[in-house]
Amino acid sequence: MAVILLPLVVGVGWAVLDVVGLIGSVVEFWVPVAAGVTIWLVIFASLPRPMWLYVVGHELTHALWAMFFGGRVKSIKATSRGGHVVVTKSNPLVILSPYFFPLYAALWVLAFQLIHGLVGARPPIFWFHLGVGITYAFHVTLTFWILRVRQPDIEGQGWVFSGVIVSLTHGLLLLHALPWISGRVSFTTAWNCVLSRTGRVLHLVGGWSG
Repeated sequence: MAVILLPLVVGVGWAVLDVVGLIGSVVEFWVPVAAGVTIWLVIFASLPRPMWLYVVGHELTHALWAMFFGGRVKSIKATSRGGHVVVTKSNPLVILSPYFFPLYAALWVLAFQLIHGLVGARPPIFWFHLGVGITYAFHVTLTFWILRVRQPDIEGQGWVFSGVIVSLTHGLLLLHALPWISGRVSFTTAWNCVLSRTGRVLHLVGGWSG
């Protein structure tokens, strides 16, 4: 399955780069996002890492994806040293969801939309993009940090399969998030990039095999 999905993984990753290029040098988007990433990197490098907060998000993500697939959460536990969740339904996406789904970034976006809906006025877009940068960088840095130690979720699914699924799903997430957050690229354009780039990859693979 991992080998079959590899051309799509490459195509999606290539399409993400296309979308980033189409967004271009939009100051009101990239400057606050980059500022948010920088703020988090300074915090990450200079202060104790908030592992309890990360683990809570990790286990909640398992729980949310299990409920998305119709399961129920029977118990959940989180400490700074690790945690676990017991659900009634699981699959590879539920198991691997904390590695590709940035929960706190999603909650930040949801909070922004709720404020917009309740107040009736859009909060300053600068702070929205700044928060996206901080929360997304939080997810990426701490996900890579915990991968230094044994991860039963990854080992249970296999490193190759896990890597492919996480790369693919995270790439698809970015393909939907970047156009919506930036407001500069349509979803149709993003998916046309996926189809074009994946077709290009398949053509190259066919040429090599021939």
